[in-house]
Amino acid sequence: MNFAQEQLKDNPAHVLDWKLTTDSVEVTLNGTSVANYTFRATHAQTESPRPYFHPLRTPCGSDVTIYRPHDHLWHKGLAWSLPHFGDDNFWGGPSYRKGHDYQWLPNNGRMDHVEILECGISGGRFTFSHRLKWLTQSGEEVVGETRTFGLVPSAEGESWTLVFETRMRNISGQDIAIGSPTTEGRENAGYGGLFWRGPRSFTGGAIIGPNGEAGEELRGTRAPWLAFVGQHDETDKVSTILMVDDARNAQHPPEWFTRSEPFACMGPAPFFSAEVVFAAETTMNNRYAMVIADGASDSARLARLAETATTELQGAVGTVQM
Repeated sequence: MNFAQEQLKDNPAHVLDWKLTTDSVEVTLNGTSVANYTFRATHAQTESPRPYFHPLRTPCGSDVTIYRPHDHLWHKGLAWSLPHFGDDNFWGGPSYRKGHDYQWLPNNGRMDHVEILECGISGGRFTFSHRLKWLTQSGEEVVGETRTFGLVPSAEGESWTLVFETRMRNISGQDIAIGSPTTEGRENAGYGGLFWRGPRSFTGGAIIGPNGEAGEELRGTRAPWLAFVGQHDETDKVSTILMVDDARNAQHPPEWFTRSEPFACMGPAPFFSAEVVFAAETTMNNRYAMVIADGASDSARLARLAETATTELQGAVGTVQM
């Protein structure tokens, strides 16, 4: 009897299982595929190949991510992406340059998988950890990263939480300024970091903050968490996405990049309006939690989901350290 079968025997409402291939890992919850993480990306260099989560689904199976949308082919579900990493672009697509708008430059880097450090289920949590190397388009290795994520189902079964941790070490031999299009001069466009792109049907959905504020005016504001509620085509179901920033992150509470029009997206943006110097031979840690839930959410439910995510962040994600 395997671990998943043991769980089914002891608690039929919360069954986690996983399947590993040479380039991705898939996690199922009660037989539904809820998360697929591709750790070995093979996209064109112009898309800055890097690991990504897609599809992500609610416990009932509703898709809450989009992959390579025609308007931005380099958007991949949920991914850790940095558009202004010194002169390099680890986001994909063209780079914004002050006075020149967006330009296609020979600066699209890539994040390559090196080795798996941990993969399995323990204590009702699935954990995956691996090492990566960041390479510029010219082939220079500038970052060594250890990345870990955990997946935890909620007690009531209507949501699950993804806990994401990245530990990046600057091995380039020089200080690197990390910024955004806003630090380069484009107003209110400070994207960069853990970035989620929602399905087409979520366009026009609700962006909601901790104090009941709502709408795109929340872009650029600081908050410990932010949520997005969207409705699906075909099924007419509603889903809730809530992202929480760890209080131990250096830029906490972060500014948020979010949109509802012309497409749904959201992410804590630690380099939104001010460059952060990533000193040579230092390590930068960032941790986040993302709750994926079935159903619509009012302020009271969002507060409960945020509390759940915060509790998960307070625990250890994985056992491997860089």
